[in-house]
Amino acid sequence: METRRSFIEKAGKGAALSTIALSTPAIASQLISGIDGKPIRIGIIGAENSHTRGYGKLFNIDKLFPGVEVKYVWGETEAFAKDAMEKGNIPNMVKQPKEMLGKIDALIVDHRHGKFHLEAATPFVKAGIPTFIDKPFCYRVEEGKKFLAMAREVGTPISSYSSVAHSDATFDMMDQIKEIPDIQQVVRYGPVELDSEYGGVFFYGSHIVQPLLYIFGNDVSRVRVNKNDKNSSASLVFDNGMLATLVFTSKRYGWQTFVETDEGVIEIKPRVEEKNPAKNYVDMVTMFKTGKEPRSHDSIIKGVAVLEALEKSVVSEQWEDVVA
Repeated sequence: METRRSFIEKAGKGAALSTIALSTPAIASQLISGIDGKPIRIGIIGAENSHTRGYGKLFNIDKLFPGVEVKYVWGETEAFAKDAMEKGNIPNMVKQPKEMLGKIDALIVDHRHGKFHLEAATPFVKAGIPTFIDKPFCYRVEEGKKFLAMAREVGTPISSYSSVAHSDATFDMMDQIKEIPDIQQVVRYGPVELDSEYGGVFFYGSHIVQPLLYIFGNDVSRVRVNKNDKNSSASLVFDNGMLATLVFTSKRYGWQTFVETDEGVIEIKPRVEEKNPAKNYVDMVTMFKTGKEPRSHDSIIKGVAVLEALEKSVVSEQWEDVVA
């Protein structure tokens, strides 16, 4: 097991490499498989999500990142853990997450409800284990701010994002938006379950909110959720006056984004195909190896703040300020 000091020393050596564009899977594999050739042993907390089986397939079966493997999993139930082990070829199950301390080099936290994420991650972050927290990062802004301050103090790299947001598709849409002046109206469609048992708007909300913030910036000042029986939407006001309308779909899984221009309303569509492995995985594993965080802490917290304000508006049915 590497000490925190040895990890930071290696992170320094890897900083220059991390600035190279990972333009092909071959280059990504060459960098991520290890600057010093040492394998990366990943542990996962949470197995109820299908994501955990997916991580096992990605690393252990498809081996898209040579030298990186999921070695341990803890499940909310033994059945969840065994299912992930079988379908993801994960060799070890632990009865308590802390049993992984001293045995892993990186951690993924993957509960379905974000309220469990930070408590589960804390012992590992304090031990210097680079940690990726699946969406949503957490359930409350204040808890998230304290956690990130602790991570910064001990020097452990942390990240969290929606796979829909942290994608080549979204970054391509960002580039397209730069060429369109003075956008004042945005409409984005995507599935959200306001009554989900896994945190309401927090559960799928990250997939519709985070890309919006990536593309147009984090400065949302207030939000309001509108409900009509089973149909719902939300309005987001940005500091610059731009209004974004989110339509929460219930019949189709997928996301679309439209903007009003001088020529009329147009759909912004990605012009690129996702690479294999996808950007969200490449950047996560690069962080595990080099310590380079792919998303700022400020961006993480502001994303949570928008979701928390939306949750308040679901109850109040009024405008709610975004407090980050």
